[in-house]
Amino acid sequence: MPRATVRPLRSTPRWIATLVAGGLVTLAATTGHAQGAPAAGYHLVKTIPVGGEGGWDYVSVDAAARRLYVSHASKMVVIDIDRDTVVGELGDTPGIHGIAIAADLGRGFTSNGRDSSVTIFNLKTLAVLGRVKVTGANPDAIHFDAASKRVFTFNGRSANATAIDATTNAVLGTIPLAGKPEFAQTDGKGRLFVNIETDPGQIQVVDTRTLKVIATYTLTGCDGPSGLAYDRARDRLFSVCGNRVLAVSNPTTGTVVTTVPIGPGVDAVSYDDSERLLLASNGGDGTMTVIKQEGADRYTSLGNAKTRVGSRTMTIDPTTHRAYLATVQYGPTPAPTTEQPRPRPPVIPGSFGILVLDRK
Repeated sequence: MPRATVRPLRSTPRWIATLVAGGLVTLAATTGHAQGAPAAGYHLVKTIPVGGEGGWDYVSVDAAARRLYVSHASKMVVIDIDRDTVVGELGDTPGIHGIAIAADLGRGFTSNGRDSSVTIFNLKTLAVLGRVKVTGANPDAIHFDAASKRVFTFNGRSANATAIDATTNAVLGTIPLAGKPEFAQTDGKGRLFVNIETDPGQIQVVDTRTLKVIATYTLTGCDGPSGLAYDRARDRLFSVCGNRVLAVSNPTTGTVVTTVPIGPGVDAVSYDDSERLLLASNGGDGTMTVIKQEGADRYTSLGNAKTRVGSRTMTIDPTTHRAYLATVQYGPTPAPTTEQPRPRPPVIPGSFGILVLDRK
């Protein structure tokens, strides 16, 4: 994912809803219900203050440890999600994008875009255990595959991925990809799926042991995919797309089964498998689309919950079902000038925090 500094949104030319291969979409999100009314009971309950300056990107939850890991400028911030307070930081992670958690190894990994490195740290103490240079430029997403005990970085400027042994920190190889990679997921059996940010988008499937691309398919109807979630039980991938849709695909057959309308400026999607709900964070209009999974290929949009404009990176706690979104507050937009005909509103200093949405 691109770092969530203030930037133009991807082109969003149309709303799309398709009926493909028996998939069903209910267009609740295209009516007045999409104007910010609570969806599936989700509503904003608090903002966890973090403060500090600079951009941000991924947020990752460790439900067992009750921690939320937040990328912020050149550091990782750790939040206790039972107390909703900041409990630690890991500095010297220049241009941090993502955080991967290997709970069984007691290790965490950050992707540092500015110097194309990965920082390895102790999950309990946050002590640095090592630092590794990746084999590409600007590592963005990062993902731990438990089946192979390997960490993968997805290098945005070089259109490739780097595989690292999570136990020894050794670089194991480079995987060429079809374009700029975004987020990734694994099936726990050796398949790794990665969104490729093209128009239309693509999914590439990587064997995590051989480090080879074993399949590629087109995300028909999905432009510029970013966030990716996976339903292991039903073998379905969920890609959120720059043209305001969520694409559901079957990675085994390599087909898109349906698309569901979402909002503009999306960057992240989470799947709550116990509730069978999908959440898409739409930074362009300050909403979170909630979608009910009725079956493997049947989905109903429940509408949009209100968040905050610019809040497009997100994760969920599967234990409490709370959603966490990175956010800042903006000041008034300056008047246009010759030099700045389309001025952007300034970020209010120290306003960075985490929105908490709950169903209670």
